[in-house]
Amino acid sequence: MNVTLWIVQIVLAAGFVYSGWMKTVRTESSKKTWAWVNDVPKSLVVLIGIAELLGALGLVLPWALNITPLLTPIAAIALTAVALLGMLFHIRRKEYRELGVNIFFVVLALIVVIGRL
Repeated sequence: MNVTLWIVQIVLAAGFVYSGWMKTVRTESSKKTWAWVNDVPKSLVVLIGIAELLGALGLVLPWALNITPLLTPIAAIALTAVALLGMLFHIRRKEYRELGVNIFFVVLALIVVIGRL
């Protein structure tokens, strides 16, 4: 079970690192990839990206270093909230094809929460 949870954590962290990197460092490229980025203030996009990057670190480092490992499920809960808020945002904008990624992230994050608590 531990190996499975690590795989889930790494896949989830990689997804959020990619998403967070695109939102914080590659903002112009994000505008071409995600239409919604053009309609949201850049500071909000960057803030979301920073939250995703920090959450990705929280998914891996506390458990790997055995330094306050409780932070790993807390990070997973926070990233679940980020993904759920993203889902609500996309539903409101009628961007239904974007929901699949959010659902995938929510499911993986909940697996981490349940498995690591």
